[in-house]
Amino acid sequence: MTEKELMLSGQLYIARDDELAKDNAKARKLTRLINTATEEQAEYRLQLFRELFGRIGKQFWIEPPFRTDYGCNTYIGENFYANYDCILIDVANIYIGNNVFFGPRVCVYTAGHPIDAEIRNQQLEYGKSVTIGNDVWVGGNTVINPGVTIGDNVVIGSGSVVTKDIPSNVIAAGVPCKVIRKITEEDKIYWQKQAEQYHMNKE
Repeated sequence: MTEKELMLSGQLYIARDDELAKDNAKARKLTRLINTATEEQAEYRLQLFRELFGRIGKQFWIEPPFRTDYGCNTYIGENFYANYDCILIDVANIYIGNNVFFGPRVCVYTAGHPIDAEIRNQQLEYGKSVTIGNDVWVGGNTVINPGVTIGDNVVIGSGSVVTKDIPSNVIAAGVPCKVIRKITEEDKIYWQKQAEQYHMNKE
């Protein structure tokens, strides 16, 4: 197997490889162009994002500055928004569903390193895929660690460190991130009333 094949299969690999270096160089160039594009170059920036990522939806935006290792291993659904300083370390695949919003400085890490120093010092590392479902809001300064799955309709509180899977339909927060409570029908009713009040105020 090639180093890239080992990397994407979650096995130990070494990143010093011509194919991976080429992919990384492409990502570095594209992220540099993305981060230096002006506000008047929104369409150009979107074109760069489409060239960078494995897949993105029609409604998509990431505020610069932004960083990623490869980009091509990240797959994003419709209606995605990430605020400033987003980092996506995609040595394994990152899957993000529809209607997902990231606050500032949200980091998704798929990269891991051996606990044993002797093995780690051989430059061996590995990756574990991250999956984020639909209708998820991730608060600012959150770190999502390798191998985590976040379900649908989830709110992650700011400053969280997500080390384990989070089920659907919950609010979770903390270090490490834990479920605080379920999202209920009462939440839906409350926020529908707030939205109705907003529309009345605009009339």
